[in-house]
Amino acid sequence: MLLITAVIGGYAQDYKPSQSQFMIRGYGHAGFSSFSSDGETESSFQGGTFAPIFLFKHSDKIMFEAELEFEIEDDEVAIGFEYANFNYIMNDYVTLRGGKFLLPFGTFMERLHPSWINRLSSTPLGYGHDGIAPSTGIGFELRGAAQVGSGKINYSLYTTNGPTLNTGVEDQEEAGILLFENSEDNNTNKAIGGRLGILPFSNSSVEVGLSFYSGKVGDKDVASYENVKANLFAYDFSFVKQLNGVKGIVDVKAQYNQSNVDDATYIEDDGAGPEEYTFDNSSNSYYTQVSYRPTMSGSDFIKNLEFVWRYSELNTPEDAEWAEESTQTAFGVNYWMSWRSVFKFTYQTTDTIGGHEGGKSSTDGVFVHWAIGF
Repeated sequence: MLLITAVIGGYAQDYKPSQSQFMIRGYGHAGFSSFSSDGETESSFQGGTFAPIFLFKHSDKIMFEAELEFEIEDDEVAIGFEYANFNYIMNDYVTLRGGKFLLPFGTFMERLHPSWINRLSSTPLGYGHDGIAPSTGIGFELRGAAQVGSGKINYSLYTTNGPTLNTGVEDQEEAGILLFENSEDNNTNKAIGGRLGILPFSNSSVEVGLSFYSGKVGDKDVASYENVKANLFAYDFSFVKQLNGVKGIVDVKAQYNQSNVDDATYIEDDGAGPEEYTFDNSSNSYYTQVSYRPTMSGSDFIKNLEFVWRYSELNTPEDAEWAEESTQTAFGVNYWMSWRSVFKFTYQTTDTIGGHEGGKSSTDGVFVHWAIGF
């Protein structure tokens, strides 16, 4: 008994609480959407979307994060693997990240796209399916921040598998589009990218960012495409401050994206035999968003309201099969039930020339969503 007591006592003296911690966070939303185009209207309730984020702290220097997304598509549950990566804190100024992560190409996809953070129920033109701005990548990244005088900077430098060029072999109408979701690289050249953010004022109310993303996108086994390269860049801007003159918080966000892909030769066959063609494969998109929340109002109801306006535009190559010129204007009124739970009403109108449908069209959309972060 004395021996057991001595062993237990010695263990108790050497025991240290585990540094490991596990946490589940995330977000979700549900609501209603309605679209009207050319006299036809479609409307539907939208089933709840659940996006859990798993956070594991192994030690003070090693952490891991992952996000899944569960949503209902075509009466079935679709599961999306958004990202999963480790983080190693090298020092106060440098963190190493590896795996699949949200790309800091501008700020929208990395910081603003979750449903309870996005001030509107839709995304700006140029993002998502057939968008020209990348959202995730698989690779490694160095990122960090530092104080510079009275201001600050943050930075990111990363390398990933990079995008792949759609050559139109399976769908000739999409020849020249960049495909960003690549689990394996189609060539031995890795894409490199980065972002530099500058916050010039001590209160961090303004941030200006510059991003780039570059690499070969052609298949190494196809001689006519193996050297095709893509160069993307983006500018972003943010201003957030409570202004006494308007008795509330003004939040301005903007981002411009440019995509330039080297000239390549594609094959078109409309039934009369294959023909070769090429085009200037340059695209751009941008959005500007302004929101106002009267936080200094004496009414609890009014101070929880938020008014949002956003304009976005997308322009793709005019000689491509997927040529498109689109503009979109969106208005929103939100009610914040808490700092991470919001009820959103959004109206938007989109005018398009070209695109996959061809011709000229105008679509009005109405969205009613409840989003919550947890």
